[in-house]
Amino acid sequence: MTDSEFPPTPAQAKADTTSLGDLLGEVSQDISTLIRQEVELAKVELKQSTARAGRGAGMLAGAGVAGHFVLLFLSVALWYALGVLMGLGWSAVVVAVLWAIVGAVLASKGRAELKSIKGMPQTAETIQEIPETLKPREEQR
Repeated sequence: MTDSEFPPTPAQAKADTTSLGDLLGEVSQDISTLIRQEVELAKVELKQSTARAGRGAGMLAGAGVAGHFVLLFLSVALWYALGVLMGLGWSAVVVAVLWAIVGAVLASKGRAELKSIKGMPQTAETIQEIPETLKPREEQR
């Protein structure tokens, strides 16, 4: 069988009946739509990253409150209660170590949350997939 015996595909029929200008117009419109969709995707991903940053900042704020309690409890509560058993100096060290551990745990969790934010990973990957022919070329000098 030769090529002339097969009916044309829909794409071939469209190419035969549509002008080059119309085809280029459709390609241009498709590229414009693709770019608009990529921008919308970037906006959604940015909102998600912002929410994660907020959670990380909240945990770091919690670490700050824990740091405040280090000072508070060093000067008042357990310092006095444990001072009877082991002396005032050693009881202050014990309270400081306990609150330092709480602050370190909160700070490490907050830092980990902030480090896990990658910005716009999916959008960056799909933009890299745009064929080379559609990317602007630098003019040679």
